[in-house]
Amino acid sequence: MNSQNPTFDLLCRNHVGLDAFSTYEIGGEARHLALPHTLEELKIVLEGAKTKGLNPFLFGMGSNTLFPDRPDEDMLFFSLKEHIEFKLLPGRLFVSGGTPMTLLALFGLYTGISSFDFMFLLPGTLGAGVYMNAKYFSHQVSDVLETAYVIDKEHPEQGIIPVPLAGCEYGYKTSIFMRKPWIVVGADLKLPVDPKLTPDETEALFAKLQAKNLPSSMLPDYYRHYAGELNIAAKQGFEVRQELLDVIADRGGKLHFDYPSCGSVFKNNYTIGEPMGKLVDRLGLRGTVRGGAMISDHHGNIIQNRGGAKASDVTDLVKLVQEKVEAEFGFVPEPELVIV
Repeated sequence: MNSQNPTFDLLCRNHVGLDAFSTYEIGGEARHLALPHTLEELKIVLEGAKTKGLNPFLFGMGSNTLFPDRPDEDMLFFSLKEHIEFKLLPGRLFVSGGTPMTLLALFGLYTGISSFDFMFLLPGTLGAGVYMNAKYFSHQVSDVLETAYVIDKEHPEQGIIPVPLAGCEYGYKTSIFMRKPWIVVGADLKLPVDPKLTPDETEALFAKLQAKNLPSSMLPDYYRHYAGELNIAAKQGFEVRQELLDVIADRGGKLHFDYPSCGSVFKNNYTIGEPMGKLVDRLGLRGTVRGGAMISDHHGNIIQNRGGAKASDVTDLVKLVQEKVEAEFGFVPEPELVIV
């Protein structure tokens, strides 16, 4: 592909604010942004970036990412959040990497399969969930993962590469995907039972799920939209399992969705014996403000955008916590948040 190919230019948007693509609602104007809808479009975007000398940066829903106030001109930001695809296969379900994990919980709701319940209201795409082995209490993505599918962003011409569960090399907040220039474009997920759907019913269900996708990355919108789906499902005669209602009570009760944030900012250090939120509490840092950002007064490991926050406000609080924790507890906490 040469730099004059109009296909790349059509797929790439220019001068777009990144704040609309982040659950933090923070981010300056990107010179280049692409939202490919298919794997073919993704390959065109990657090849075009290589030809033009752009540095591609992948994100999903933007729920674990802090975009810069002034993005570099040579960066191409791209997300697969517009690529939503399902395929029902014998004993497994193929799901594209851009699919919100919450839609998998809804798939389980409509088919009576409970193994995806833990994904309900996890604000992220399946690709990101596979990348980091997303977890909620005792359940995690690796429990249901059979095979991940990736594309090497440096060599997209190699096509799709399958990675079986054993090859994912999962550990606490780590995986092979964090050490390779790979893009998770999809995954086969194990189905404990056959949904027993006809081809027409399968097609109708997948169309229904795609229609329920919420493009917005704003957390209050996300919570209202998907929590409301349980009420709709109940009125349609579906059995809403208690596990799904418990997620609403837990995550809603902790005010995770009241203000823009990324959720947990730091990884836990299990050699200390206490989670980061508790350590921040012991330091009396809850409610600390820098500009428009604040350490949540309900959870010490969450930094919120309380209105007009800049990326620099958030990073100032990140550095403050790191300095205070090191001085008091003898280690520098590692951010879980990806700071671009």
